[in-house]
Amino acid sequence: MIEVLITLLLVCIGVLGMVALQGKTIAYTQDSVQRNVAATLANDLIELMRAKPDGLPATSGFYKAKSDAFPSKPAACAPLPDTASGQLACWAERAKAALPGASDLLESEFYVCRSKAPGNCTTSGSAVEIQLAWRVKAGECMDSSDTGDNTICRYRLRSQL
Repeated sequence: MIEVLITLLLVCIGVLGMVALQGKTIAYTQDSVQRNVAATLANDLIELMRAKPDGLPATSGFYKAKSDAFPSKPAACAPLPDTASGQLACWAERAKAALPGASDLLESEFYVCRSKAPGNCTTSGSAVEIQLAWRVKAGECMDSSDTGDNTICRYRLRSQL
């Protein structure tokens, strides 16, 4: 009789472990989906920049400082506007629609700049750096130690044009 109780206890512990694992899997999947969307958006913007044969000028309609607002959205984004600032504005609209809570972070967390080192925007440097951000519930951003109610996840891409 005691063997049956011990077996039942071990099976219950195993089932609880599988349920906990499934709960973490959902959070990891959601984080992966959001990071994939951010990576796709960043790559799209890099390709838009590469399509303009201006090289890597000190100033460009594609650049946006961390505290600056995005350019105003043109009347239509299809077909894509000819100007770099119009293309950036249309890209920002796509980012706002695709990433949760991004509309509140477009001005404060998003940036596109020339960079010499990761996280260091300058007017010189041979790389372009793009940062995107979105909000998640506490503990759902896999790369953040922030435990507040509105955790901000960030994705940063550096690329040579």
